[in-house]
Amino acid sequence: MELGIYSFGDSGTVPTGQRIADLIAQARYADEAGLDVIALGEHHRPDFTLSAPEVVLAAMASVTERIRLSTGVTVLSTADPVRVYEQFATLDQVSGGRAEIIAGRGSFTESFGLFGFDLRAYDLLFEERLDLLLRLTREERVTWAGRTRPPLEDALVTPRAVQDPLPVWVGVGGTPQSAVRAGRFGAPMFVAIFTDPAPARSLVELYRRAAAAAGHDAAGLRVASGGHMYVGTTSQGARDAFYPYYAEYLGRLPQFPGGMPREVYDQWIRAGLLVGSPQEVIDKIMNHRDQLGISRYVGQFDVGGMPSGMIDKSLELFATEVAPVVRKETS
Repeated sequence: MELGIYSFGDSGTVPTGQRIADLIAQARYADEAGLDVIALGEHHRPDFTLSAPEVVLAAMASVTERIRLSTGVTVLSTADPVRVYEQFATLDQVSGGRAEIIAGRGSFTESFGLFGFDLRAYDLLFEERLDLLLRLTREERVTWAGRTRPPLEDALVTPRAVQDPLPVWVGVGGTPQSAVRAGRFGAPMFVAIFTDPAPARSLVELYRRAAAAAGHDAAGLRVASGGHMYVGTTSQGARDAFYPYYAEYLGRLPQFPGGMPREVYDQWIRAGLLVGSPQEVIDKIMNHRDQLGISRYVGQFDVGGMPSGMIDKSLELFATEVAPVVRKETS
């Protein structure tokens, strides 16, 4: 089973340059420690530093050797698939065949107004652009027509990726329609889960049924999951240390104006939020495996402007005490 980390580059009070430098150093450590993948999200907000994750992934490629370099997610609805393919094919060349894309509609919608897209076309934009991106990964010359961008007629798109095809996962936030779409396109699926993975079993079932109906090898398609994660030396110490940062992070959402109450936070941990000692985190990842049949888990390891020392220690515990045990139990 593959294990990794992801980040949106939550900046807190840290200057942008320092936050990016920290991420590159953390990628180097994750690579040396044997983690399988690092993914960077895309946001266009002042509280996150990663509006151009492919640039930071290229910098990470220069200081790593084996770790896979992914997005989490590329907001495909407001990006041109041709340009996305060119960027990640180039990253694949730079990294020696380690690039991946997780394509999604995005948990925030600021990119629509920023890049001049109509939010009312939210679903159509993603559907068409995913179709084109997957075609680009398989075909050097592409003929394509749709409603959301100009058509292509025998268009030559270069450079080509080292990997054939370049891996494209579909990120799913929890809607049945998204799971069905991922299955219909025959793409591997990444599911964002923050507490109990059991409700997502229906999504995985829908995904595999849709894949089979579309003529894909449903049993051979990969499923990954991921969510917020903090590993501490002890259970209570981890809960107490992480809470102020997590409360601040979720306080940016309309569901938690003013921050997340402690009783809700504790309830989320009991329900499956990956916060606790190494053994607790192991048990919760294994629950994802048992419930969903995942072959990869990726944890968001830095939220709420946590100080770099705190992030680094959690990452170290994940890489040295959690990952070896999970790998042994799933080998």
